[in-house]
Amino acid sequence: MVAPNGARRGRDVHPAIPLTDDEVVETAKACFAAGAGGIHAHIRDDNGIHLLDAGRYQALLDRLTEAVPGMYLQVTSESGDIYDAATQQRIMRELKPQNVSVALREMVRQPSDWAEAERFYDWAASENVAIQHIVYAPEELQQFLDAVDRGAIPGNHHLLQFVLGSYDGTKISKPEGVSDFADMLPDEMSFDWMLCAFGREESSCLVETLRQGGKARIGFENSLWNADGTLATSNAERVAELVAMSA
Repeated sequence: MVAPNGARRGRDVHPAIPLTDDEVVETAKACFAAGAGGIHAHIRDDNGIHLLDAGRYQALLDRLTEAVPGMYLQVTSESGDIYDAATQQRIMRELKPQNVSVALREMVRQPSDWAEAERFYDWAASENVAIQHIVYAPEELQQFLDAVDRGAIPGNHHLLQFVLGSYDGTKISKPEGVSDFADMLPDEMSFDWMLCAFGREESSCLVETLRQGGKARIGFENSLWNADGTLATSNAERVAELVAMSA
């Protein structure tokens, strides 16, 4: 899965980060051709600011469905330090996407948030909205597993997105960190898990993820660097490198 833009990075970071819908569509086409099976797409407003908007997202999904038929299309509910959980949930209910990433830490910012979070997770399950649950650390994965065990998050099969490292660089992404997540997954439940990583070791972390049976999320949302330390020219270049390394 390619994550080409994210909620924060702009052209000051890299000139090829897609900000407009036209650019996201063209990036999706190039990355699909390079070997990406899915896209994790953010939308931005006219000023390049992170946006959650059901109408805008639906318009983009319609265009992507036509431009890259067969590509897995995922939207985000990310707050981007702009939206609260109630707004995130409301917009996803309006959109009712097939696939959406949802961070557990954004749905449950304090214990009293669990009641509304449970209603949201139940709604998604009843409407066949596939949530990929984002967890940023092994301790968050344990919180997720505990929530599933007590029935707060329904289902026996779950999509997970592990975040190895951090955007600000305070936590370094290293391939050996993949096991910190993967080894925690219990055998009695079914998981489809994916991992993203940051910085110059993104590729090596994702190769290790694939080796351990996970899936890889790659792109300029997380890293701009090729395995040899050079700055990538495009998201498609990052996808092509990973495809080659994992062949």
